[in-house]
Formats: sequence, structure tokens, C-alpha cells
Amino acid sequence: MAPTSVKSVAFALQGLLTLCSAGPVHQQRSDVPDGFYVPAYYPAPYGGWVDSWAESYDKAKALVDQMTLAEKTNITAGSGIFMDEVLGRCNGNTGSALRVGFPQLCLNDAANGVRQADNVTVFPDGITVGATFDKKLMYERGVAIGEESRGKGVHIWLGPTVGPLGRKPKGGRNWEGFGADPVLQGVGARETIRGVQEQGVTATVKHLIGNEQEMYRMFNPFQQGYSANIVQDDRTLHEIYLLPFAFAVHAGVGAVMTAYNAVNGSACSQHPYLINGILKDELGFQGLVMSDWLAHMSGVDSALAGLDLDMPGDVQIPLFGGSFWMYELTRAALNGTVPMERINDMATRVVATWYQMGQDKDFPETNFDTNSNKAVGPLYPAAWPLSPTGVVNEFVQVQDHHHLIARQIAQEAITLLKNKDDLLPLSTSQPLKVFGTAAKTNPDGPNACPDRNCNKGTLGQGWGSGTVDYMYLDDPISALEDRADDVKFYNTDKFPEVDKPTEDDVAIVFITSDAGENTYTVEGNHGDRDASRLFAWHNGDNLVKAAAEKYSNVVVVAQTVGQLVMEEWINLPSVKSVLIAHMPGQEAGQSLTNILFGDASPCGHLPYSITYREEDMPPSVTELIDKALLNQPQDTFSEGLYIDYRYLNHQGIKPRYAFGHGLSYTTFSYTNATITKVTELDTLPPPRPEKGPTLDYSQPIPKPSEGVAPKGFFRIPRYIYSWLSEKEANAAAKDAANEYGAYPDGYTTEQKPGPRAGGGQGGNPALWDVAYKLSVTVTNEGSRNYSGKASVQAYLQYPEGIPYDTPPIQLRDFEKTGELAPGESETVELRLTRRDVSVWDVELQDWVVPEVDGGYKVWLGAASDDLNLVCHVDGLECENNVEGPV
Repeated sequence: MAPTSVKSVAFALQGLLTLCSAGPVHQQRSDVPDGFYVPAYYPAPYGGWVDSWAESYDKAKALVDQMTLAEKTNITAGSGIFMDEVLGRCNGNTGSALRVGFPQLCLNDAANGVRQADNVTVFPDGITVGATFDKKLMYERGVAIGEESRGKGVHIWLGPTVGPLGRKPKGGRNWEGFGADPVLQGVGARETIRGVQEQGVTATVKHLIGNEQEMYRMFNPFQQGYSANIVQDDRTLHEIYLLPFAFAVHAGVGAVMTAYNAVNGSACSQHPYLINGILKDELGFQGLVMSDWLAHMSGVDSALAGLDLDMPGDVQIPLFGGSFWMYELTRAALNGTVPMERINDMATRVVATWYQMGQDKDFPETNFDTNSNKAVGPLYPAAWPLSPTGVVNEFVQVQDHHHLIARQIAQEAITLLKNKDDLLPLSTSQPLKVFGTAAKTNPDGPNACPDRNCNKGTLGQGWGSGTVDYMYLDDPISALEDRADDVKFYNTDKFPEVDKPTEDDVAIVFITSDAGENTYTVEGNHGDRDASRLFAWHNGDNLVKAAAEKYSNVVVVAQTVGQLVMEEWINLPSVKSVLIAHMPGQEAGQSLTNILFGDASPCGHLPYSITYREEDMPPSVTELIDKALLNQPQDTFSEGLYIDYRYLNHQGIKPRYAFGHGLSYTTFSYTNATITKVTELDTLPPPRPEKGPTLDYSQPIPKPSEGVAPKGFFRIPRYIYSWLSEKEANAAAKDAANEYGAYPDGYTTEQKPGPRAGGGQGGNPALWDVAYKLSVTVTNEGSRNYSGKASVQAYLQYPEGIPYDTPPIQLRDFEKTGELAPGESETVELRLTRRDVSVWDVELQDWVVPEVDGGYKVWLGAASDDLNLVCHVDGLECENNVEGPV
């Protein structure tokens, strides 16, 4: 999402107005490379044909049929940024249709909790959750976020994030997602959505699609957002970037948010192929599609392209009451440029999602205000000083036991990269010398920087709209001082004068690397890590080297949004242990000390690869778009399927630490693997089921009076309304078009049966059939008498000689054991679906099994470079203790 603090928008607006005063600016468009185009796909497919949504659609249609035109257009857009009604004070609020019982909906960030609210939990960020490789924890975090969202009166939670997927290591918002792999992202999204929506809160999977860097992401009157050129090879689209969204839709997600950028030259918020063709028809999405905040840039085009909800309702320059929808959508309906079928469809999708989550029954009223932490404040902040005041915060406590879930996730995500001489775990009696400002909370307070837009003190979150306000922050130094007998803390990032070390001294050095939303520039970084690159901030590399020169035992703890280049210090003899804490949220302290002192063994795994150099990855992913004057920057995904470990393995480049890497205080064996066929496969999946019946949305153009405000109605300044004046409504009715010839090329009113790859939520239901089950026995065989948890990762290797280029191995499933005592074993089961063993055929436009039962290998182990079991699909046999594929 874009900014929602009053101050940040005010600064942005001031800059835009300054540019406006300089005279008109003419945009130029850079040509999209040859072969990249946007197919027409019309009309917007109707929902409701999936059995599990049919009842909600019937109820929604009955309610929408009672609405006037202005009520319909009112519920398909926000009422304006900072324009909160008495019952809605959120990051975004829709209009309502109170006459028929439909309320204003509260939409709220962040991807790790409830943003800009009181008495809530700051959960670890998505990248931290991904590092657990634990489906149970992913689900439990979703349940807790759903409980807190509902308790605060949030109807639509704006998470989880799966785009960016992590294609660019320097990407500013990678930390909001679960890691640089589509299956890891998809499973993280699925489990989160399940947990959230079981609490009656709508989850929103975002951002569709191609938003892989922050700079130049947005369209505005002076700059076009960059074009992610990806759909020429729609294998890459389907197998990498779309796959997590397929997981989300299959899980029944209620909302999808489009990205700021363009894809193949067309803005995502008005992209008919992505919204109508891919999302609603091929993936069978039943819920509502919303724009990102201030990403809406057209009226008729976006409506016809399938957008259902314009948030927060304003045009790109907010606070003036301008909108492309609301009153303009009313006008478009009256003059015939947007058919009433589309108006009724979008309104019904919004209401059906409300019913699907059970929000028509006993849903709490919104009880917090994102614009103020005081009990009483303006009810309409953007209308100040004309806004009335009232109670805006009730300070409802919703945290419950959620700090325990947050702490468990932060703890199980901690990734041990190196542990020379078994330095860890430490004894509480060892003298500890602690260096680095990241060990202690920001001295100005954990929330001193709006949206965490600084890197000062303990780094528990990235910055931007994906953040939550701390009620408290358990920082590492407090936890260390609580546990250890002898701790001396140097609260500096420049190595200080220290006493002569003893042989027993252990230096613990805290370093950070931050990133966030392009709303803010932090220490020269424009959201992406463009200034700091992949190195530690605040001269952290020099701090480690200085400590290593002085002390013989050094532990490095990195709080980081993503990959780090460590070559300046990783091989120094004194640097014996390295821990990646990722983004731990509010529980940064005890989660770390539990690992440092051996209360638990580390069991996190890298959700990305760490390379020796940036240049070990292709330029298309390491280089950010940083030059774009008044034209549309082009970001061509020329690496195709080959990102992160897929690229490294394909090129034979050894990483410093591979995707999935993570050490423990104990060791595990993986034995007795088995593979069982569950479903007989043909080259193509069985024919898709036909769509079930859909509702009839046809309606004549309403009378102009349905779009006119009641006489004497008082308008709040800058509030966005769906009403026209009587004169405007009558003029629109006179202009009503009688034919569809004015619509875009390729437009039709006839609903399509849908592509062959569709047929259910997430595509053809057969794609989700389990094709093979695998099992493996994991045993704790460590000699140090430590318990621990192990991750089992399953990677597919396609047969040789097939007519499709495929990466050497690809993650397909993962499972984590419970706590295993020394000598204890657990048998873990993993699954491969039909989609897992398929490839997307660009000519057939369907998923194809290249060789039925022939030549596939499934590799099992602890990391992408630590695979010592292989199961052969053709013979249904497995081998132990074999050399891995990479």
C-alpha cells in the first residue's frame, strides 16, 4: 500500500503542487520490447459459479437489487484518504449502503498485524515466517492476526504479500513476503489466508503482479510506473509469479490487490488480461479485486478490465475530492459507457465477499483510529478544521496470548549459518561483550519513526505500510542482561576502546540491513537497497572486522530484510558463529537468547540464497531501474524461470549459503524414504468442469434520479460521494450510448466459458490432486545431547530430454518435525500434486505432464544443496545416502 499518514501525504502533495506550478509536463512512453503485449479479455467474468460461494452470491444479489445506482457505486470505492466515518477509521474505508443494511467496510494493513492501532501484536515479518519452513506456525500466525483484526473491527486485512516474490535481492518489500520461491510463498499465503479467514476476516493477497522493486513503481501525473515485461513467456508468469496467487485463490481468498506498476505496458489496475483473463477466469477467483492505494488511474477502462473496488477512492493527487469512480462511475453508468451488468457484478462481488466471511452477523464495530492515538479526535481528518470531533479510539485489547506465537516464530526462524568449534550455545556464565546499536531499542522510542522509516536501534520490521506500532519491544540487550551473569554493552556501531579481552570473552556483534516502501527514503535508500546494496548498514562490516581483530570468539547476529554479502568477514578465524534473525518483530530478545543459551536449537532455514557477490546473480535481477526521466521505465524479466537458487544451480555457481540452508546444535539423519502413487496421470489434466450457473446482472440504465443526492444534504469538504447534481445526472442520461461500439477493441458482453486450464478456485481442480506421497524418517543423531526440529524439503528434478527447459531442481513441498530428543525419530509425509509435476505449455495454454511416470526424481533433505535421498517416480523406489543433484 501507499502512505496513509497525514504528514507523508502532505509532503508528497506539496512536491506535486510545486511541479504543477512549473508548467505542464508531457509524458513520453518508452516502447515495450517486441513480443510483449496485452491481449484483450472481455467482459469481466461473473463469480458465484463455485459451489462454496453460491449462497453468498445469492444473498448478495438480493441485497444489491435493492440498491439505487448511487448506493452501488458508493460501495465499490473508498470515501477518500483520511475520510473516516464514525464507524470506520482505517487505512481505507469504503462507502456504505446503510438504507439496505450494508455497512462501510474497514480495510487495514499491515502484512504482519494491524497497522496504526493500539493494543496489538507486532508479529514477525513474512520473510521471518518463511524462514521457519513450518506450515503450522504460518497458520497459527494467520489465526492470531485474524483474531486481532476482527477484534479491532477490520473487515478486510490487507495481507498476505506474495508479490514481490523476491526476484531482486535489493527489492524494498521482499521482507513482506515469505521468500524467493513460488511454492514457499504459496504455502505461506495459503496457511495465512486459512488462519485469517477462519476468524471471519477477509484476507487480501497482493500485489498482482510484477512489483519486484520500489523505485518508479507508481504512476503519477509526471511519471509512468515501470512496465514489468513478463507475459511474453507465460511459462514464467504461470510457474513463478502467478503460482503463489493460485495457492491463495485455491484457499478461497476473498480479495486480491493489484500492483502499482504496469505489466507489458498496461497498468495493473486496468489490465484486462491479468484481472479478467488470468485471475477471474483461469484461476476462478470469486472475491473482489481492489486497487492499491492511489493506484487507480481510469474510470471506464478499469471497470471494464475487472476492477471491483477503488481504494482509497481518490485520484493520484488526493485530498481534493477527485475520483475516477464514485460520482464518475455513476455518470458512466447513466451515459452507458459502463454497462449496468458490470456495475451490478462489481457491487455483488463486494457484498458476496462480506457474506462469505459471515460479516453480516455480529461483526464488531471499528474501535480504533489510524490517524490518532488519542481517545477523541476529528471524525473526518482530511476535512479539518471543518470536521466534527468524537470518540475515535476505544483502546480495545486484542493481544491475548499472541506474543507467545510471535516469539515462537521469531525463535524458529533464526538461521544458524556457521558454528565453528561449536561456539554456540553459550553458557550464561561466559563474559559477553555486546556491540552494535541494533542490540537496543531506538532511544527515541520503538515507534519514533513513522512507519519505522529509520534504521535506528533494534530492527524488528522493514519500513512502510507493512508495519505495526509496537506496544513494547523486547530487545536483545535486555534479554541478554536478564540471562547472562556478565554483560558489557557498547551501544555504538563504531568499534570503541575496550579492555584487554580474556580467553573466555565472547563478542556478540549486531548488524542490520533495512529496506521498505518507496514512500520514504532512508539513509539514501529509496525503498530498495539502492544505496546500501547488500552490505550491512552503519559500517556493520567494519564493526565485525574490528571485533574479530580484538576477540578470538565472535558471534554475528544479523537483523536483515534479505540477502547480505559477507565476504569481508565471514572467513575470519575469530568469526565462529553467524545467526540471521531476519525481521523478528516485537519478540526480538528472548527469541534470540533462547537460541544463544541453548534453551532451543536453531531450526530456521534461509528463504533465499546468499551469494559470494551480487554479480553471481544475473544483471536483470541485481540492477535496479534508477534512470527514468518522464518516460515509462522498462523492467524485462529476461532471466525467465531462473531466479535465486534456480539460476545458481543452472549456471553451476556455488552460493556462500544455499536456499534452505540452516544448521542446528544437533544433527539429523534422513532415511527410509518411500514414494507412493496416488493418482494416475495423463499428459493433460482431465477436461475442466463447466462453470456452474451465474446470476443475471442485466438491467436497463436507471433513472437519473438514482444518482442524485437528497435535497439539502450537507457535503463534508473533500469527502468523496457517489452522487451527481441533478443537472449532471440529466446530462449524463442524455448522452447514453445505445451501442457497445465505443468500448475497447475486443469488447463483448457475452460471458466466456473460460479457458481449458480453469474450472475451479486455483484453476482446474485436477491440478490440486495429489499425484505422489512421500515419507521419510528423520532421526536426531547428534552427539551433543541437544533436542531439535528438522526441516524436510522436497525438490523435483524433471526428466532429461523433455521438450521443456526446466531448472535443475525446484522446491515442491516441505514439512517440519516436532521437537526430537537425541535418538528420537519421526516419519514425515510430503506430497506432490499434478501441478507439481507439470509444466505450462505456452501453445496448448494448459499444464502438461511431460513424461507420465517417467524419469522424474524427487530429492529429499535439509536444504537445496543438502539432499541425500532420491525417489524415482518411474520405479517408485528410493535410495538413501546418494550424492545430491547440485
